[in-house]
Amino acid sequence: MAFVINPYALLLIDIISKKMKTIFDKETRQSIINRINNIDENGVANWGTMNVYQMLKHCNLAEDLYLGNVKHKRFFLGYILGRWALKGLLKDEDPMRRNAPTSDKFKVAELSGDIAAEKQQWITNLEKYANYDQPYFTHWFFGKMTKEQIGQLVYKHADHHLRQFGA
Repeated sequence: MAFVINPYALLLIDIISKKMKTIFDKETRQSIINRINNIDENGVANWGTMNVYQMLKHCNLAEDLYLGNVKHKRFFLGYILGRWALKGLLKDEDPMRRNAPTSDKFKVAELSGDIAAEKQQWITNLEKYANYDQPYFTHWFFGKMTKEQIGQLVYKHADHHLRQFGA
């Protein structure tokens, strides 16, 4: 008797076995930290308007939110589109799209500052995910998110900005 494997079953197994990258994974976190350390202080963005300092500061402001150090009021449009947008963002390993909109609370006006300090702060913030214990989190746009979703979002956000500067 011959055993026949359904190709659709193989595709499903392949999809299920591929886990999204998450900041909670030690190796993934270390890879992001290594990339932060490789950022060229004089680098120019491949897209967008931020410089290196502004990007680092922006990422630290975002980490403060994700780690629960600050709270931001929900954005009205997020109540309507947030769940749909989150589902689209986390559906696969595809990187975040370029020039994605953000809240004014994450926009950095100052053009220069201590790049080394911002790098170190971002690394320190990322290391805190090793002990992250919040079962859920409320994002200013996406709304209530699970810990798993936060881990994936933090990874994708960091990867997005590191790719922006070629790191």
